[in-house]
Amino acid sequence: QVQLVESGGGLVQPGGSLRLSCAASGSIFSINAWGWYRQAPGKQRELVAAITSGGSTNYADSVKGRFTISRSNAKNTVYLQMNSLKPEDTAVYYCNADLRPITGGGYTYRYWGQGTQVTVSS
Repeated sequence: QVQLVESGGGLVQPGGSLRLSCAASGSIFSINAWGWYRQAPGKQRELVAAITSGGSTNYADSVKGRFTISRSNAKNTVYLQMNSLKPEDTAVYYCNADLRPITGGGYTYRYWGQGTQVTVSS
């Protein structure tokens, strides 16, 4: 079994910072790519940032210059450093991983974490 567990969410004032973490555990052969998504109340889930196995990154326009995605291959963990937070960044943040389980027949599957709440408010 494979699990993704996020941490680091919370309440922060506008202009503040938070660092989210997402750790993958279980029978993992390799992790190809990671992504962070968010979903605000009444809105669709949207991509925030993504990073490939080679380190290439992609960001939503709304977070460019403020958020940074990074990964630790040794720890099977992805991070999202969020700076200069705005009230519109308030959402549940989800991580996902495109990975190959050891017993997955060589196929790549997408796994999701349970989500962590980020609230930006004064």
